[in-house]
Amino acid sequence: MKLLYLFRNGALPAAWKTCQPQCPYMHITFILTEPLRGCHFLSLDSPLYRQLLWYNINLLQVSFQTMKKQYAIGIDIGGTNLRAALVSREGEIVNKIKVPSLERLEESLLNAVSEVFTDGVTAIGIGAAGLIDRETATVVVSPNLPSIEGVNVVRMLRDKYGIPVFLENDANVAALGERWMGVGRDFKNFVLFTLGTGIGGGIIYDGRLMNVAAEIGHMSIIANGVKCSCGNHGCLESYAAAKAMLSYAITALEHDAASTLKERHQGNIYKLTPEDIYQAALEGDNLSRDVLREAGKYLGVGISNIIHTFSPEAIILTGGLMGAWNIYIREAIKEVSRRTLKHLFDNVTIVPSSLLDDAGIVGSAYLAFSGLSC
Repeated sequence: MKLLYLFRNGALPAAWKTCQPQCPYMHITFILTEPLRGCHFLSLDSPLYRQLLWYNINLLQVSFQTMKKQYAIGIDIGGTNLRAALVSREGEIVNKIKVPSLERLEESLLNAVSEVFTDGVTAIGIGAAGLIDRETATVVVSPNLPSIEGVNVVRMLRDKYGIPVFLENDANVAALGERWMGVGRDFKNFVLFTLGTGIGGGIIYDGRLMNVAAEIGHMSIIANGVKCSCGNHGCLESYAAAKAMLSYAITALEHDAASTLKERHQGNIYKLTPEDIYQAALEGDNLSRDVLREAGKYLGVGISNIIHTFSPEAIILTGGLMGAWNIYIREAIKEVSRRTLKHLFDNVTIVPSSLLDDAGIVGSAYLAFSGLSC
């Protein structure tokens, strides 16, 4: 059903304002911005409508679509998992799903979106691990997820669903998520670290996302260090991310270090996961605790470098490694305090993300909504 707004004298009321077609708030040509007085609405099917045509009355059609709840789909493609969620304009997660991202990426992506898609979805936002080429809307380089390199996931989803699709780096959208609905609302300037398979960074300056590389995980911290999956040597994530923890633990076990980790996966140490290390550390396993402390020390070096460079109000930490806060992150904070100029350290807050694993999907939804804005 459609309605007609009728008004006399041929003038557009002040209560209406024009809006560009891509505006997500209303799917109409004009937006009602204040209550109208003395106005009447008339059904298109009414006989009275035909009788009034001879009056010089201007008619505007208003779609009931403006009354619908609006949603975006937020997608977070990390080095290990792919998450997708249906998110309302108010930032509420209505439905979400998580699937592995390493195999059959395109199929997994399409299946995940179809699981959460519903009426009222206006756009899709994607956060993906790696360097983004905004001209071609593709991931150019992704050391931890090479299967996404050069794949035009934007076009794939746009062609399937016929709605706008936006792509950004995964750490950048996590920073947007925290700024929109998380602990980042308390700070205008912060740097967010994503801690998982690798390490990413998102920078918010004066309340806005800085569209820079922010590849914090590939910042060199040891000149002639171990070779990273990106091809460089001595990268932060080669010493402080989940893959570094596994490397430390497996190397020690290969040299017959004492550890309860040997009892997991029927003694197959090559099947160990970061979660195995956290759990063993919580149970008092000394090797696991040493592994977390070693990785935390290097993370602290990286955080200190960022504080010296940007002097942010806050460092926000998020990602799959947050479960090891009591050992891994505490060791990092100790290292930051040792290495950072006192004035800078005293004026920065290091806090966990309040959205945790949801930061990326919430931020991707925000990317979608804001990409549509007038």
